[in-house]
Amino acid sequence: MACPVQLGFQDAASPIMEELMYFHDHTLMIVFLISSLVLYIISLMLTTELTHTSTMDAQEVETVWTILPAVILILIALPSLRILYMMDEITTPSLTLKTMGHQWYWSYEYTDYENLCFDSYMTPSSDLKPGELRLLEVDNRVVLPTEMPIRMLISSEDVLHSWTVPSLGVKTDAIPGRLNQATLMTSRPGIYYGQCSEICGANHSFMPIVLELVPLKHFEEWLLAML
Repeated sequence: MACPVQLGFQDAASPIMEELMYFHDHTLMIVFLISSLVLYIISLMLTTELTHTSTMDAQEVETVWTILPAVILILIALPSLRILYMMDEITTPSLTLKTMGHQWYWSYEYTDYENLCFDSYMTPSSDLKPGELRLLEVDNRVVLPTEMPIRMLISSEDVLHSWTVPSLGVKTDAIPGRLNQATLMTSRPGIYYGQCSEICGANHSFMPIVLELVPLKHFEEWLLAML
């Protein structure tokens, strides 16, 4: 999860989030270079009294500043499209989890198992145990296996919500009457926190998401205990 005064992204816990972070760094470097070049040219124009007359009306210069931005846009667009297709591609999922947004809590259903569903409410501050995080802890965590493709089916029963877990690179809108789909796969076990990222009403900030990613063996033990 995020740390105080943190400026960058949270540590990536999925292949998709790792690709998103690489793309962010790639694009940010291009933006930094362009900004530095423009700032240098502006400062040069303001501090230099002489004017180079041969560059005021030159076809070569116009050709360069027309083609160069197009090349830069291609360098940004190609990695972006690659990641977009990776995020939309749904391989054969090992598990399907359906989540419904409510005002103001989440409900989950493991559709591969009969009668395995529960609601997830935020834990009040007065009930927090030592080490638990205020406004982020819930009474029922979502337990999922690691290193397995998981299909998320996301919808809502009242207003617009957004199911978001930054460390996993997942952010999907929960829309009433519409079933959205997302892919989830983690590379390491851990506890990952998220929140609703759509302004859904008065208690919008009080519907957190907690995923507990465990090895397959521990997930099977949790299933036996729940069933």
